[in-house]
Amino acid sequence: MRSLALALTLLASPALATGLQIDVAGVANGTITIDLLDEVAPKHAERIVTLAREGAYDGVVFHRVIEGFMAQTGDVKFGRTGQDNYQRAGAGGSDLPNLKAEFSDVPFERGTVGMARSMSPDSANSQFFIMFAPAPHLNGKYTVVGRVTDGMDIVDKIKRGSGSSGAVKGEPDVMTRVTVTD
Repeated sequence: MRSLALALTLLASPALATGLQIDVAGVANGTITIDLLDEVAPKHAERIVTLAREGAYDGVVFHRVIEGFMAQTGDVKFGRTGQDNYQRAGAGGSDLPNLKAEFSDVPFERGTVGMARSMSPDSANSQFFIMFAPAPHLNGKYTVVGRVTDGMDIVDKIKRGSGSSGAVKGEPDVMTRVTVTD
């Protein structure tokens, strides 16, 4: 009950301590603003802030984009612009260790930012995704790390992938610059 109350309070709060500004180029062009939910997923929020401050996310593509579901990015190892192809994008992370899951009662709704992972709940590293629509089947199974507070119109324009994997063909949209805001 306490965690549900915290989740509802966080969803209703107008601003949190740490956020991201993501400049996007490609089919979508503009800025996405995200509030990180430091109190819900402190280790995951800290990881994103660390990588953003290092510039690790600058020039990383949205490699997996599924219509009506989500747009995934953040592969700082295999998802950089300038490659001949992005076949390995989504298979990498940072040089930092994987993170233990920080599941919560915060639901996956439109604009929710979650941490991508492999089959293991404790395998999140650098990749994250932004929801186009609610996905209740993810609730309590993936770590919620933030929410979009401005720029959902930009998220909605991100170049879509194809097939069940949502792999983006050709030139994917890219996070040109990711800045930490306080």
